[in-house]
Amino acid sequence: MLVAFSVAPSGTGRDDGSVHDAVAAAVRIVRESGLPNRTTSMFTELEGEWDEVMAVVRQACDAVAAYGSRVSLVLKADIRPGYAGELDAKLDRLESAIERNG
Repeated sequence: MLVAFSVAPSGTGRDDGSVHDAVAAAVRIVRESGLPNRTTSMFTELEGEWDEVMAVVRQACDAVAAYGSRVSLVLKADIRPGYAGELDAKLDRLESAIERNG
């Protein structure tokens, strides 16, 4: 299973509206999970079995909750039993197709 998610607090009381400290707490949880992951400017991608991935997402939400009165979670999942290593393999297939169809 691949999951792309974004989690952020609201009601932080910060004048600048920044959520980077909260997001850093969430990303730390993901990285410490030991599951394959990648973070971009908008989402964090995570790969593993359903229960382990969802447990990490929940822990990330719990970490963010300490920074505000509400938590917003956006989540997209690619559930494909029997496949592993797709975090990179999907990108490899895409790059190959781009090169072939140039």
